[in-house]
Amino acid sequence: MLKHFTLAAAALVGLVAASQPPQSLHQFTMKTIDGKPMPMAQYKGKVVLLVNTASMCGFTPQYEGLQKLHDTYKGQGFTVLGVPSGDFGDQEFGSNGEVKQFCESKFGIKFPMAEKAVVKGPKAIPVYRWAAMTLGDDKTPQWNFHKYLIGKDGKLIAAFGTKTTPMSPEVTGAVAKALAAKG
Repeated sequence: MLKHFTLAAAALVGLVAASQPPQSLHQFTMKTIDGKPMPMAQYKGKVVLLVNTASMCGFTPQYEGLQKLHDTYKGQGFTVLGVPSGDFGDQEFGSNGEVKQFCESKFGIKFPMAEKAVVKGPKAIPVYRWAAMTLGDDKTPQWNFHKYLIGKDGKLIAAFGTKTTPMSPEVTGAVAKALAAKG
């Protein structure tokens, strides 16, 4: 009887452990805009600004600030990671190739870009569902160019709404603080 109980308890512990929600960005894999695997584990020890982008939005000029932010801090272990999305007003091109060509030719984007994805609601890609679950629904994207700051340990630090520009003191200060943090 004790043997069956022990086996059942061990199975239950394994089931609970397997169903634990992700605790870190580093547990996810996305796809690059070119369709190649992009494991987030490659960003261990780096600070990441995860941004849902759109090419035909009134906030699209933020690409310029995102590239400047990326260039300013990349030597210190920082990257911007863009996630194109048509979730808000269908303001993104239909194909990843169109998005890539637009970003590179119009804004000189050199930071990593993921493939076009859903970033809100139950159909959101796993990393955005994790962010919503971790920070709460009030910190989820309400429009294009919503920003999540993620620390070196892969944990979410902050969310910045659309109107908070990449080079604003709020974002640059939070990036600098995250880069200075031990970890």
